[in-house]
Amino acid sequence: MLGIFLSRASSAEVVLPRILGNNMVLQRDKPVCIWGTAAAGEQVTVDFSGQSRKAAADAQGNWKVMLAPMKASAQGATMTIQGTNTITLSNILVGEVWICSGQSNMEFTMRKNSKMKRLPMDGQNPIDELEYARNPEIRIFLVNRKQQIKPDPLHKGWEEARDSALRVFSAPGYFFAKELYSRLHVPIGMISSAIPGSAIEPWIPAEAFKASAYFKDKKVGNDPGKFYQPMIRPLAPYTIKGFLWYQGETNCFLGERLDYTHKMETLINRWRHDWGSAKLPFYYVQIAPFKYSKSESMKEPRTEQGLPEFREAQTAILKMRHTGVIVTTDLCYNLDDIHPSYKWEIGRRLALQAASKTYGQKLVADGPIFKKMKVKKNEAVLSFSSVGSGLISKDGKDLSDFLIAGEDKVFVPAHAEIQGDKLIVSAPGVNHPQAVRFAWTETAQPNLFNKEGLPARPFRTDNVLVDKFKPAHY
Repeated sequence: MLGIFLSRASSAEVVLPRILGNNMVLQRDKPVCIWGTAAAGEQVTVDFSGQSRKAAADAQGNWKVMLAPMKASAQGATMTIQGTNTITLSNILVGEVWICSGQSNMEFTMRKNSKMKRLPMDGQNPIDELEYARNPEIRIFLVNRKQQIKPDPLHKGWEEARDSALRVFSAPGYFFAKELYSRLHVPIGMISSAIPGSAIEPWIPAEAFKASAYFKDKKVGNDPGKFYQPMIRPLAPYTIKGFLWYQGETNCFLGERLDYTHKMETLINRWRHDWGSAKLPFYYVQIAPFKYSKSESMKEPRTEQGLPEFREAQTAILKMRHTGVIVTTDLCYNLDDIHPSYKWEIGRRLALQAASKTYGQKLVADGPIFKKMKVKKNEAVLSFSSVGSGLISKDGKDLSDFLIAGEDKVFVPAHAEIQGDKLIVSAPGVNHPQAVRFAWTETAQPNLFNKEGLPARPFRTDNVLVDKFKPAHY
């Protein structure tokens, strides 16, 4: 796919999409697509890093070339694109490129980050990052909804992650890049395309819903394609490593469950299709504690279990290949604020997903994940994966936010005790445990972690939603 058709001057000069410009980062170790428009039949030559590639514009004026895979390089290089005119792009690096998207918590800028509550800590404080960010090997591209479809004759857009350009850029996206750079030591390019308050549907084209077996006979609201067309489609086929996604609050307000899982599946499949690879990683954020049931924006059902059930719908997408999710139950100090701070930790945890699952580094990327339950007399014995160096209570207090139910299916607060890599859960009066739930209210901020400092993923052993989702892999 060549992205949106580019308008051309009357002289039919070679024109590049806005995403191709000075200071950009090209993806290493993959064929790199360079494309644009010109007069029909015009010969276009692209020269970069010792490579020279030629292509003729087709009848519609579209052309593209593929550069052979390149190793990472922090040495700024020049690209020349020549047809009837010559375009010179400068200071180009080669490294890792990621797209981050979603709603306001992904759009959340570094300027806002600098105004959040200061937390006591030793050393450099992430609240002050704008004062310290000076790494020329981290580059950022902010998708401007109004300008993205218009080619820029000055080929601006990509910037070093610092000063005024960084002030208006995604904080989760930047902190992801910073952590990833510390682990890979190669240039990192981040593309941010996010809109505050957006539901998931505008990021998916209407035709993708029509092609879905799940949605083909359903009416899909919230303006499908509204943001996809101007803010995602023009980015393809810019060669990237993967996607980051932080969205869901709007759809949680709407009381969605399994429908949201299928919407995420539709989005992932379509974006991977646009970039021509079913293996592109997709890492996303499980939304944080918030009093959804108390909000006037919340649709039915208005219960404190609405958020945990929505998170369950988010978690179900892990059935798709090359996906990962981070937990945020501990990253909220104001339950009335849907925009929690700690965006530096959001970015870091997303980077752990990538470092482990994409780049193959040996590390613990997830908190404890419920695996199975056995019943021994009056106790439920829970086993976990991703225990890392061991299970702990983060604050040293009794483990919190566990519920247990017996044969009457009535859930009551439970006592949980760590025994090695297992938890023993019980409650007075519950003689034959049938199910356990963990962090199963919208305000739960539990203290079960692994020693690597990552929180346990909320769960219920009587899960019914995840079993209903069977992804159709692209």
